[in-house]
Amino acid sequence: MKILMSGATGKMGRMIFQMLEQSKQHQIIAGFAVELDEKLPFPIYLNLEECQETDEIEMIIDFSSPNSLADLLNFALANKKPIILASTGYSAEQEEQIKKASKSIPILHSKNMSLGINVMQMLVERMAAALSDFDIEIIEKHHRYKKDSPSGTAKMLFESVNKGRDNKLTELDGRAGMYDSREINEVGVSALRGGTIVGEHSVIFAGEDEILEIKHTANSRAIFANGAIKAAEFLLDQKPGFYTMNDVL
Repeated sequence: MKILMSGATGKMGRMIFQMLEQSKQHQIIAGFAVELDEKLPFPIYLNLEECQETDEIEMIIDFSSPNSLADLLNFALANKKPIILASTGYSAEQEEQIKKASKSIPILHSKNMSLGINVMQMLVERMAAALSDFDIEIIEKHHRYKKDSPSGTAKMLFESVNKGRDNKLTELDGRAGMYDSREINEVGVSALRGGTIVGEHSVIFAGEDEILEIKHTANSRAIFANGAIKAAEFLLDQKPGFYTMNDVL
C-alpha cells in the first residue's frame, strides 16, 4: 500500500515512517506538512496541488490538525482516495464536512487509533447501561504540549457512556467553584497536562459504597501508529462510507 502521510514531519508522522521503513507491504511515498524536512526520504508538499505522486497514492493517513482538513478532503475527493483521519479537535461543522465527503470516498475517522481505547469505548457503554444508578466521571492526562482540552478521546468516552444512558447525560468540562450537589446526569470531564505523559484515560463509576474504574495508559505513540496501519489495511478495500475503529475491530 502506497501512502500519503499528512502531518509527515510531526511526531506521529515520523513514528509511522519508522514503523514502515522496513516494511515490504507498505510505503510512504509522499508527505503533506506545514514545514519541509530534507531528512525524510520522500517528498514533502506544503500544497497538495503540487503533489507529483497522486496517481500512485492508494491511501491517505492524517495525523496533522483540523487546519488541514479542507485541503485533505478536497484532494481526497478530487482524486478518489480513501483517507484515515486521526487528528482531534474538529468542530461540529468539520465533523459534518467529513460525513458529507464519506458519501463519495471511504473515510475512517477516530479520535484515538489505539485498539485498546476502542475496546474500552465499547466496554464503558455497556457499563453505563448496566450501572444505571452510578455517577460517572472521566479523567484524562497528557503531555504539556497537547493543545486541545479535554482530549478527543475523553470526548469519545463521554459519547460512549452517554449512548449507554440513552443520551440523557450532560458533559461538564472541569469542575470549579461551589456546588450544592452533583447533578444526577452530569459527567465531569477533567484534564491534566504535564511532562511527557503520552496519554492516560480513566472512566470512574461511583455507586453507593463501591467504585469501579476502567483505565487505559498509553506508554508509547506506537500504539496509535499500529492502529492507524490496521485501519488503513481495512479501509483499502472498502466502498465509500463513514467508518470507525469499531468496524476495524
